[in-house]
Amino acid sequence: MKGSARPLRRVAVREVLADVPLLVCLAVLVALLTAVAAAGPGLLDRLAGQALASRLEQEQRAEPGIVFSAQFEPADSADSDAWASDLDEDLLPVTDVIANAAPEALNGGLVHDSTRVELPLLDTVTGAGEVGLGLVYASDAPGPGAYAQGRPPARGGEAIEVAVSTRTRDTLKLRLGQRLPLSPGALDKVQATAVVVGFFTVDGTGTKPGDADGTGTKSAGTKGGNTESAGAQGAGAAGGDRLRRELPLLAGPSRVPPRSAAGLDWEARALVAPRTVTVLQAQAGAALTVTWGMRLDLDARSAARFAGDRGQGELQRLLVRYPDDARSVFCGDIADYGGMYCEIGPHPASTLQDSTHLPDVLTDFGRQWRQGRVVISFALASLLIVGLLATAVTALLAVRRSLDAHRLQRARGASATGLALARAARTAPAVLLGLVAGIAAARSLPGPSPAYRHALLVAALIWLLLPALNWHALRDRSARTGHGPAPFAAGRRLTAEAVVLLLAAAGVLALRSRGTVGEAGPDPLLAAVPALLGLATVAVVVRCYPLPVRILARWSARRRGVVALIALSRAAKEAPARALALLVLVVTLAGAVFGGLVAGTLAEGRREAAAWRVGADASYLAAHRSPDIAERLAQVRGVRETVRVRQLRVDPTSATSGSRYGIASLVGIDGARLRAAAPHSPAARALEAAGLTGPRPGKDIRVLATGARAGDRLTITSHGRTLRLRVVGTLPTDVLHDAALGPVRGTTPPRQRLLLADNRDLTAIGASDFEGSSLLLYGPRMDVQELRSLVPRAGRDTAVGELRIRSEEEADAADDGMISVLRAAYTACTALAVLLALLALVLELLLSAEARGRTTAYLRTLGLGGRATTGLHLLQLLPMVLAAVAGGTALGLTLPVLLGPALDLREFTGGPAAPTPDPDLLLTAALGAGLGVLVVVAVVVETWIGRRRGLGAVLRLGRNGD
Repeated sequence: MKGSARPLRRVAVREVLADVPLLVCLAVLVALLTAVAAAGPGLLDRLAGQALASRLEQEQRAEPGIVFSAQFEPADSADSDAWASDLDEDLLPVTDVIANAAPEALNGGLVHDSTRVELPLLDTVTGAGEVGLGLVYASDAPGPGAYAQGRPPARGGEAIEVAVSTRTRDTLKLRLGQRLPLSPGALDKVQATAVVVGFFTVDGTGTKPGDADGTGTKSAGTKGGNTESAGAQGAGAAGGDRLRRELPLLAGPSRVPPRSAAGLDWEARALVAPRTVTVLQAQAGAALTVTWGMRLDLDARSAARFAGDRGQGELQRLLVRYPDDARSVFCGDIADYGGMYCEIGPHPASTLQDSTHLPDVLTDFGRQWRQGRVVISFALASLLIVGLLATAVTALLAVRRSLDAHRLQRARGASATGLALARAARTAPAVLLGLVAGIAAARSLPGPSPAYRHALLVAALIWLLLPALNWHALRDRSARTGHGPAPFAAGRRLTAEAVVLLLAAAGVLALRSRGTVGEAGPDPLLAAVPALLGLATVAVVVRCYPLPVRILARWSARRRGVVALIALSRAAKEAPARALALLVLVVTLAGAVFGGLVAGTLAEGRREAAAWRVGADASYLAAHRSPDIAERLAQVRGVRETVRVRQLRVDPTSATSGSRYGIASLVGIDGARLRAAAPHSPAARALEAAGLTGPRPGKDIRVLATGARAGDRLTITSHGRTLRLRVVGTLPTDVLHDAALGPVRGTTPPRQRLLLADNRDLTAIGASDFEGSSLLLYGPRMDVQELRSLVPRAGRDTAVGELRIRSEEEADAADDGMISVLRAAYTACTALAVLLALLALVLELLLSAEARGRTTAYLRTLGLGGRATTGLHLLQLLPMVLAAVAGGTALGLTLPVLLGPALDLREFTGGPAAPTPDPDLLLTAALGAGLGVLVVVAVVVETWIGRRRGLGAVLRLGRNGD
């Protein structure tokens, strides 16, 4: 008995060892897929938090997110303590009040950035001429380490000390210790002498923000940390960068046009100590304005919490309530009637005013992230689907390997259910091990706890898949013999394909109609759509690609040799059997192509949107309100051409019938100048073609119009006067997307109609009547720093207007954290999906290798050579690869159209229209070539193995299972 038991044990051990590779593969797949399923919701939250933190950081580069301001008057001269007070110490309690009023729910994320006081211009004289000098106290001014020569202005002392940049020093011909006479300018009644004590650099090297006077400004414990320096220290040298962006004249002076009414040659800024501010204020007897900048700097956990729809609503409420809380603590519930009812030290002061753009930033982010969630969720769903398909191929390979033994056991009386349960018991340890490893990997990631139920669902699905396939292969109906088709097989196939196509169409329609779920967690419909579309594509491909393959096989039958005929005939016959491998490749390629398409479209769309926002190399909005600044901008070095664009809202009526034409935008352009500056501009070409750039005959305003015919006459009313418009032609559609119109059209809601005219025809309309205007600046090498010295990017004075520079807009678009998050997430998911697809393809090749090997062995007995064997394998697999590449690429390219409103890429880019699709052709070609290389390598390896295998290993009598 012992002797007979020993071979049985060896057989059992051999069977267990034979299953080890498959069990290891199954455990790895379970670990990967459960980790993705468990960490998926938390991963979306973390990615949303990263995108939100990056967006807040980008939006607050130019200026702090929340700015408080208050006016304060000179201290009472009769109060002796007032003269001994230090403005820096007087501002510190107010800074503490503002920082302490920050909501606790922000977890210290609202930090103090800077405190500043700017004095109006004073006149002085240097070696370069008459200078308008503005003095600035800034808590985030460069520290001693940033000074190339001298030191910062001293905090104490009676002398008025100033420090300027090295560029200002060189331009205005200043020297250390030079005395500058200060006389009244915009700040009246001032007579003093300033001493130049230092020259700082503007490249940020060695800068220590918050240490402008060499001692720094400290604060007691507050919610915001050290209120005068905590935010600046966290940003490092970025504080100095923000100071230069907000006050660019600190970096270098700006030349004033010769015809300026002020009679100045230059305008510049200089840093002073806080005591200088109070001394000059006392002389002038003027009220000054102090500003406090607060920056929203959320940590990773808080950013993830506020990134969802509910979190954004909560953050919006906190930001709206915070200024009122700060005002209440600072000065009680005193309404702002313009009086000085509050106090800053001994100075009578007004209540706090606030301005912020953060709520608008959150609104825009929310719209964009809903689309970003679609892209990332689609990538995660595709990854899970490919992983499950790889698991299915692994299970089929396991069933195929044990099929002979199980059929023998079935012949001896074993039941299919019992064998399936036994298979489930043998795979349970591997599945359990993979589940534990996947959950452990998900738990190791920072953020919320994993979604355990999703992991358990995926693990259970994988665990039950192998027993189910095992039972299906061994059920009673599968025991029938013969190679003929099963009864009603064609009908069942047609029914299955019809059901798949209907489900795919229903899923797409449902997703287009209701959109996606905005809250955290997976969207079942979004997760199902990739699988349904992949199945539908495979159903179509499997029906279509055998036809050209059969045609090629018939054509090859007329030629010498049987390799092509046999390979193509088997490829066409086995097309339905390749459905699983096709599905894996189609879903993987579609996901990768879709990701490349989205990334390329977003990159190109952001560039188009930047061109639309700016209109030229640079543009100055609201130029009609500040003609002096517009004139100075036109004279900046590098500006080659300027073009005026103006817009007026009109409601024309027909001059003949009196019917309304519709609310329209009347846009006027300097047509001839635009044609010279931008010859390819559709608006310039349209105006020139219609003859509107020449002299005007008569008094009618000639226009090109949408929705009107040449010869129509319209009337508009302006200040009680009736102006007549004569339509000379229909406005070409490409003019609607002309970037030159973007700066003015982008500031108003879309309107029903557009009227285009030359500015020479609009002389009857006053400049102040236009609702918007822009000065387009053209020049390939404009001096951006000089432009910014005239109009700071972070200017809070809306009367000055807004200067947009195309290079800055494109840099911001390229540095958008949300795009980076989408690209990183999709790249990671695509890489994992490709690896799983390669695994599935290798397993599929192993699954069908025995049948191909038997065919090759038959042909080898007939004298088939080695090269012919390689060609046979390659031709047999090539149609499937080409069909997968074609189907996956087509599906990936059409996914944005299929998803429709569920994926609106215009939310990311802006601009006048949806961005033009820009597929990543290099990625698509690389994926197709990589798949072809893999098949070639597999064929070479299989041929090499076939040569080493004897014919008896594959030619066995009585085998009819293949």
